[in-house]
Amino acid sequence: MKKNIAIIMGGYSSEIHISIKSGNVVYNYLNKEKYTPFRVLILKDKWVVLDAAENEYLIDKNDFSFVLDGKHVVFDCVFNAIHGAPGENGQILAYLDLINLKHTSAPFYQMALTFNKRDTLSVLKTNGVKAATSMYLNKGDAIHIDKIIQKVGLPCFIKPNNAGSSYGISKAHTNKDILPAIAIALKEDSEILIESFLDGTEVSVGIIQYKGETKVLPITEIVSENDFFDYQAKYEGKSQEVTPARISNAQQKKVEEAAKKIYKILNISGFSRAEFIFVGEEPYFLEINTVPGFTEESILPQQAKAAGISLEALFANAIETALN
Repeated sequence: MKKNIAIIMGGYSSEIHISIKSGNVVYNYLNKEKYTPFRVLILKDKWVVLDAAENEYLIDKNDFSFVLDGKHVVFDCVFNAIHGAPGENGQILAYLDLINLKHTSAPFYQMALTFNKRDTLSVLKTNGVKAATSMYLNKGDAIHIDKIIQKVGLPCFIKPNNAGSSYGISKAHTNKDILPAIAIALKEDSEILIESFLDGTEVSVGIIQYKGETKVLPITEIVSENDFFDYQAKYEGKSQEVTPARISNAQQKKVEEAAKKIYKILNISGFSRAEFIFVGEEPYFLEINTVPGFTEESILPQQAKAAGISLEALFANAIETALN
């Protein structure tokens, strides 16, 4: 009997449209002979199932079911394609755990931890993972530009602590850039992370649980046409993504070991894509994504393709792993 799969997409953050695009790709590539997939749009004001004509069917939040043509439909598994809140930060996953509904992501606590850049860095740095010098601000804190420059130097990156897809991130080249950059970041989050600039080759390392094993995918090198790997570079073609990355064997070994170490320390399951910058031969951790993009052009699907894993197989594996 075919399994009913809810592909949740949308969300409450600036990443809503990217999430919907990812969710639709998952829907299109799932094997319809094996699964009955449903697109579930999660918005602040409504949770609804969408049919092919975009008709909406209200989700019953008591058990995450809905009624279709007079029949009560329940789900066997949820495929999480929500970037940002409430999917990537663990909120909706805690709810799914409460109603005993399986899903393709890591447990809610791991998702909440990895979505918070400050807390992730705190855990990893105490376990010997190399990362940029950083400092933090909360909304309303006094801002001392001289102290910021003294701690992290210039140029530096100013970013929301809880946000993805490079929303709200700025690179400050001078002291005059810092206050405007903080204002931009505060539009996305009330917590701010400020990091020193690292000059080197940037790479992205995807890790998945595949056929019962933790698998490191071929590494992608990021070459941005812009000042850094910002939203335009990620989603509007302003970057070159080279898979496999043009790095030495020694660099590859070190960054693969670092990515696997991080995956284990953070107790992640499901999808993971960690970003690093090489300072010489040493990989420095930037951030981790536990709901990466799932479109044909997204980095992790590119890496899976290089490993000989189709999108159909990638998505089906995530569901089967969750079910089993």
